[in-house]
Amino acid sequence: MTDIHKGLAGVVVDTTAVSKVNPETNSLLYRGYPVQELAATQPFEAVALLLWHGELPTAVELAAFEREERALRPLDPRTLALLDTLPGTAHPMDVVRTVVSQLGACDDTLHGPGAWTDPELDLARARYLFAQLPTVVAAVQRRRRGLAPIPPRDDLDYASNFLWMTFGELPSAAAVDVFRVSMVLYAEHSFNASTFTARVIASTTADLYSAVVGAIGALKGPLHGGANEAVMHLFDEIGSAERVGPWLDRALAEKRKIMGFGHRVYKRGDSRVPTMRAALEVLLEESEDTGLAELYETLEREFVARKGIYPNLDYPSGPAYRLLGFDTEIFTPLFVAARVTGWTAHIMEQAAANALIRPLSAYDGPEERHVPQG
Repeated sequence: MTDIHKGLAGVVVDTTAVSKVNPETNSLLYRGYPVQELAATQPFEAVALLLWHGELPTAVELAAFEREERALRPLDPRTLALLDTLPGTAHPMDVVRTVVSQLGACDDTLHGPGAWTDPELDLARARYLFAQLPTVVAAVQRRRRGLAPIPPRDDLDYASNFLWMTFGELPSAAAVDVFRVSMVLYAEHSFNASTFTARVIASTTADLYSAVVGAIGALKGPLHGGANEAVMHLFDEIGSAERVGPWLDRALAEKRKIMGFGHRVYKRGDSRVPTMRAALEVLLEESEDTGLAELYETLEREFVARKGIYPNLDYPSGPAYRLLGFDTEIFTPLFVAARVTGWTAHIMEQAAANALIRPLSAYDGPEERHVPQG
């Protein structure tokens, strides 16, 4: 009898030097660094360079990349025109996926033998997507609200510029830092569903853009990146802390999946949650939204008490993004903007020591049979 590992649970399919979860400390490590230390000390630009190159940049290297990234932020007129042609009712993840596909179609460096997987060109493409995606995501939210896009500024760092392009003003320095922290925490997480999707596509020697488009498709689902959206839909459905108990009674009786809790990798709770929860507390103090805070705490307490399952990163990040002013449907595109760093690191790692990913399956359909004659 063939052993079947549904969802590839417990199957080790390759090696990676990009990240790992250290079970002894329950820490997520980026290239060996605990993510909570990176979130406490590093700009997101430095974390991107760490994921791509394996080491934190020097001050000179970081400054050079910041200049490059800021110059790459403005959207091509063709991209702005594409945004105008897509339906206003389209889900933002569909818009982002379509734009990334268009960016690949317009990249002249993809032409020619070997150009699809050239290491230096792929690194340049990774940097280009890193710079472009905030401008795209910000434009998508503004478009949903009937507002014109705001051009990027070259005098602001990544996090500040992202918020400026979205809202036309900057929140407090503390709020900007909360957003930076969220980007660092979402940047990478080993062979998750979207990253593995990207590596499968890259293993065919398809181009980097194709792999990222596939990853975006995988991230859209509520069992993966869409969970941060789903958390806020749950909060909206419940309404208030007083309604948590009865709502949870019904949800558990109906065997509903409660989004924002549990993780296949972490058995003692998601190691990223304490850092993001502390960041959320900053926003809660600024907003004085006691209702949201009470709902958050009550649902967590009740669910953990009943099921013994702890929150994952999506649970505190959803409320944080709402308090920053993002529409719920923009939460997963924010995840895309962060995770493109990890995806592209994995795509380049896959290309450097490639083997086509092609698992087997166990057939359980009808045995051989033949079409009736006559």
